[in-house]
Amino acid sequence: MDEVSGTPSGFRGRVTSRDGTSIAYERYGEGPPVVLVSGALGTAAGERALAGLLARRFSVVAYDRRGRGGSGDTGPYAVEREIEDLAAVVGESGSGTALHGTGTGGTLALAAVAAGLSAGPVSVYEPSCPAEAAARWRRVAALLARGRRAAALDLFLADSAVPAELRPGVADLAHTLAYDFAVLGEGTAAERHLDRVHARVLVIDGGASPAGTRAAARALTAALPRARHRTLTGQTHEVAPHVLAPVLEEFLTEDREPVGVGVG
Repeated sequence: MDEVSGTPSGFRGRVTSRDGTSIAYERYGEGPPVVLVSGALGTAAGERALAGLLARRFSVVAYDRRGRGGSGDTGPYAVEREIEDLAAVVGESGSGTALHGTGTGGTLALAAVAAGLSAGPVSVYEPSCPAEAAARWRRVAALLARGRRAAALDLFLADSAVPAELRPGVADLAHTLAYDFAVLGEGTAAERHLDRVHARVLVIDGGASPAGTRAAARALTAALPRARHRTLTGQTHEVAPHVLAPVLEEFLTEDREPVGVGVG
């Protein structure tokens, strides 16, 4: 496997979503398949550290959600198209593919399974949106609707741990914040049809994250039919891959059967 800055670069490929959008992905390692679903402003490149750690036991696929990195962005946008993108990636990965999503990527993963995507176990890291964060998301979406991408990005990153020197690198992704806002929806369990998620789910949060974020994670766990909750001591929303990886490995290697039916 090639190396890029000490991180395995993996195999790079493409898959075509139902509407013809080309979705770029990277694959690492050998073993049971796992797909990583990035959160807001995330790309496959941002998942390389976690993918490299998991690749010791799994075949890990990280992909660029539509409108990001090497993937296309066929309009008009709809959450259903993002679910089809994920279904295409899972189809390329193989039967019983597990999912791990961070932030809104976790929300998307759960929405896809609720819509009928066949998957193995699902883990999510802080996918829920507490009330104070939801208010900011609405302000971000309003700015984007007025074409004020720079202002929307600044507002979104105001409390972010993204270093200032790296922020110009995500400027081209600002428009995708509207996609993440659509994925979040109103954030209610009924709207997300969480009662339809019959996969095993691990809901994870950081012990140093805001109280509202942690409460939202516990509420999500209670709303899911087969979920349990875990807190990672000392972690924030910017979770350290070396802390998260062994928790995911333990969860994903439990001997359970995948559930679900194909999106179709």
